[in-house]
Amino acid sequence: MPPAVAERTLIVGVDLTSRKRNPSGGLDAEEDVDESLDELATLAESAGAEIVGRLMQSRPSLDAATLLGSGKVIELKDRIDAEKIDLVIFDHELTPTQLRNLERKLDAKILDRSQLILDIFASRARTSEGQLQVELAQLTYLLPRLSGRGTQMSRLGGGIGTRGPGETQLETDRRRIGQRISKLKKDIERVRATRGVQRSQRQAVPLSTIGLVGYTNAGKSTLFNRLTGATVLADARMFATLDPTVRHIKLPSQRRVLLSDTVGFIRNLPTTLVDAFRATLEEVTAAALLLHVVDISSPLATEQSTHVMKVLAEIGAETTPQLLVLNKADRLPEAGRSQDLPTVTHRLLGEAARQGSTEAVLISAHNGEGIDRLVQLIDKHLVLDPVCRQRFRLPLGEGRALHLLHDRAAIISKHYEDEYCEVVADAPQSIRNRLAEFAVPEQS
Repeated sequence: MPPAVAERTLIVGVDLTSRKRNPSGGLDAEEDVDESLDELATLAESAGAEIVGRLMQSRPSLDAATLLGSGKVIELKDRIDAEKIDLVIFDHELTPTQLRNLERKLDAKILDRSQLILDIFASRARTSEGQLQVELAQLTYLLPRLSGRGTQMSRLGGGIGTRGPGETQLETDRRRIGQRISKLKKDIERVRATRGVQRSQRQAVPLSTIGLVGYTNAGKSTLFNRLTGATVLADARMFATLDPTVRHIKLPSQRRVLLSDTVGFIRNLPTTLVDAFRATLEEVTAAALLLHVVDISSPLATEQSTHVMKVLAEIGAETTPQLLVLNKADRLPEAGRSQDLPTVTHRLLGEAARQGSTEAVLISAHNGEGIDRLVQLIDKHLVLDPVCRQRFRLPLGEGRALHLLHDRAAIISKHYEDEYCEVVADAPQSIRNRLAEFAVPEQS
């Protein structure tokens, strides 16, 4: 929950001149830093901060002691004092040394990008699983960044064996956090084991899982609601949806599949967060098909897709078949709607598009445009429980078998003769297996 009074916040970034030009022809470093700071500002506002300004320094490398140069740190301190800044957020992951030095030099609370993302995740986690994973990520991030505050934190004991400086508060904190991390890892392992059992049960029945992946705020939850009729929270805040949600949908072939909505990805996603959420992200790695949702109206669509592919590679899901879902078509000008989809696919996915046969579909989850085409492509690309045309000859008393065909297959024709009903249907393999005794062999 955002604080009642928004903290006055300054965001800070460093433009590394050593990588001024991107050899691949993408954004140059300065433009990239500007976009990254814009995203950081959006993240901070999502957390309840009031952005009052930004500060950026160009330098060849990051300063090992304070990230910024000494002169820039003085300028930053002057701005904090003059503008009554409560919070400074750096668009880089601060080392323990940098964090400690900046806290000593600046009279304000200091956060880096990773801490901000972890804070947002903590405020959005609703299930006990999500809360466990966020706490593990926060403590793993915090442990190397603990710093003592001198001998006043020493704990003196009484009696034999307790004389001397004793155990410092820093050591106590580290020990307690280490114990808590161990417990959280065991709890999450139990979650992983439970998910594994549930996944095995699902796989015992031929039921494919489709995973929604994409950059945060690409419209995944809106698409999830459109496809399933669910009411998952969908708004413009980053990471509005954190805890995964799974629902059934029925395809044109009458196959039932599971659709899973997952957390949105983002550039520089903290490694601790990826590790902590591995139990949840295993749902992505186990999916038969991924719907890679891209905000095609965003000027940063290519960069965002690159970051998504990077995270998929980190969790071992880069080889899972994908459909590229170009969302927010309603925001495109008329000229943008006539783009050649294979060209767009190659631009967004690069080499990954060449290696696979990734298809793209232009949709608007907001108004439903292109959804029918998307569902048809999902049906086409699912390899589990393949659909094939089959003729069945059912005795009139087999009402249950006829109902099963109506419910789980696409009926092509049906007619009655004598004491039988002949049905031609496009049926999944699982249904053909269950009704094998009624199947009419193909005549050669």
